[in-house]
Amino acid sequence: MPRNHRSGRHNAVQNAQHGPAARRRNEVRIIGGRWRGRKVRFPDGTGIRPSPDRVRETLFNWLAPVIRGARCLDLFAGSGVLGFEALSRGASGAVLVDHDRAVVRHLQGVARELDAAGASVIAADALRWLGASRGPFDVVFLDPPFDSGWVPALLAKLDEPGCLAPGAFVYVEQRAAAGPPSLPSGWSLHRSGKAGDVGYYLAIRSGSPAGGPEAEQGPAERGASGE
Repeated sequence: MPRNHRSGRHNAVQNAQHGPAARRRNEVRIIGGRWRGRKVRFPDGTGIRPSPDRVRETLFNWLAPVIRGARCLDLFAGSGVLGFEALSRGASGAVLVDHDRAVVRHLQGVARELDAAGASVIAADALRWLGASRGPFDVVFLDPPFDSGWVPALLAKLDEPGCLAPGAFVYVEQRAAAGPPSLPSGWSLHRSGKAGDVGYYLAIRSGSPAGGPEAEQGPAERGASGE
């Protein structure tokens, strides 16, 4: 889902702006939970690349033991489908961050139409926003534009105190040819997959902050098992 760009007004969830063909091209479907089957529109000409349905279904199967009640962060939110899917499946909250203000206005419209009380949509640069330590988050969706080279810096920021809960999950989507992301010390790769040229990876941060005392259980310790 790289994104960071789009626009939208009313009827953001289901109405087409440019007829049936544009509707099919510029919409994604929520695949589980209370909004299952709802279609989320996103504007044309923005470079948004939503995660494919098959990839999202696999991801949320991986997260099924921990998503309910989780506090989630969707960076580079784009279509917003990862954040809204998490809320649909019982997450307690989801912060959707995108640097494009037109995209943010569109996502706010989607949140209103879904009556997504747990959604918070923010216009900001991802790295600068992370630097303010707005967490802790239990699940983070990290899908920057392909070939941006931002993943290492973003993971390093997430590893700083205050960003992640102990045992948090971080999802990374990037070009499959790049291989798995290089993870900070104390993290481990929990699951991975490939769909065409998309590589997708779910990492777990250790339950204890590096150099710190044993922390309370996070979502990984509460129910997920590694490979």
